[in-house]
Amino acid sequence: MDNQSVDIRQLQDKLLEILLYFDGYCRENHLKYCLAGGCLIGIVRHQGFVPWDDDIDLFMPREDYERLTEIWNSTGDLTRYAFCRTDDRKNYHDAGASIRDINTTEINRHSVDEDICHGIAIEIMPIDGCPKSKIRRLFQLLNAFVFNLFNVQRLPDNKGALIRFVSKVVYGVIRSSRSRYRIWKKAEQRMSRYSWDECSEVTELIGSVHGMMLRHDKSDFEMDTYLPFEGHPLPVMSGYRKYLERIWGDYMQLPPVEKRVAKHDTVYTSTTEPYSKFKGVLYCVKK
Repeated sequence: MDNQSVDIRQLQDKLLEILLYFDGYCRENHLKYCLAGGCLIGIVRHQGFVPWDDDIDLFMPREDYERLTEIWNSTGDLTRYAFCRTDDRKNYHDAGASIRDINTTEINRHSVDEDICHGIAIEIMPIDGCPKSKIRRLFQLLNAFVFNLFNVQRLPDNKGALIRFVSKVVYGVIRSSRSRYRIWKKAEQRMSRYSWDECSEVTELIGSVHGMMLRHDKSDFEMDTYLPFEGHPLPVMSGYRKYLERIWGDYMQLPPVEKRVAKHDTVYTSTTEPYSKFKGVLYCVKK
């Protein structure tokens, strides 16, 4: 089965469809979010998708992120979309949450053995309050690293040989999924204990190590600035230029041609076929 059956523009159109639904959903339910990652570069540099980008990343303040988790099953369109977040029953091998189109297919290679929703997804990452105290901040980061390690439960691809080696050793020592769940759940509670309203700085605690180490003025994360994305006004953080410079440096400069590639390693993608069609064929295959 040819994974190239969906070109990048078809995939981006489907991602945009999911995003526009989510944008309306957040307005209706008074939830804050903003574009992040490659989409944030895209909205500034291209007024839409980076031409080779194959995903959509979003930020939500922790309180909104947790509220979304609580209300989705009673307020979302469950005939079209699923809210997905790793818990004690299902592991998406991704530290954030996602909204997935259940009538499509995008099977990531790292999840081919998991009986989960494999629909095309937009990805959501929480932004947390950041304590002023250096000691508390150190413990927040330590808990964040523990959370990422035991929540994701897969060897990291782009975080360096040392982190990959340490991860492999830890996974070899602690093999029980139940033990791993208890560890990351407690670490998540500890790292996210600082209220957005009570902190003057905020931080991202999942994703790249570089991003995790940064603390941002909360005023830069007001999510009430709108820019055109593929012809639609969508929210960005108020200090988006400052954020982009801190994360990527000269973000207006195009990367070398060899780096203009999609980042996900997928087994199969389809914008028209439901993922459930491929259970036992492309994922959860009995060996």
